[in-house]
Amino acid sequence: MAHRVLNGRTVQKRRVALTAALGGIVGSVLDIAVLVLCVESGVAVPVAAFLGAAAGAGACFLANKYWAFRDPRPLSLRQVSSFGLVAVGTALLMALAMSVVSVGMGVPYLKAKAICAATVFLFWSYPAQRRFVFRHALGEPGFDDDDLDDLEDADPAKSFA
Repeated sequence: MAHRVLNGRTVQKRRVALTAALGGIVGSVLDIAVLVLCVESGVAVPVAAFLGAAAGAGACFLANKYWAFRDPRPLSLRQVSSFGLVAVGTALLMALAMSVVSVGMGVPYLKAKAICAATVFLFWSYPAQRRFVFRHALGEPGFDDDDLDDLEDADPAKSFA
């Protein structure tokens, strides 16, 4: 039986994915606490799911920035706003998924939360964070704030010389 040898990049990707999932669990603890508090207080499940997801986003950002992606760069407006957009997208997808799974299908809301959170993490939040929020921490190319500084400093007349 042939064994696939893992290179350093593959190992790094797996470590990042695993620790991002664990960071997501940290954020989910806060998320679930808010969800339960809201639902038990009479807030509609989709609204409670949105509020819970938004509340867990801050904890998730810090866990991902400093633990999963090991991003040593100072906070930047670009990174925080990118994370904010991903978090809002995650919250909206969670609200929609919870509406379908819990409200529409009748799955108890905590079981629905586990199903929806895993699905949204795999198909949206982890890929989006990896590509848009923390790609530079992983050494992946892309457009960032430094590129904007380079463009502002560039002499347009020399661009065509």
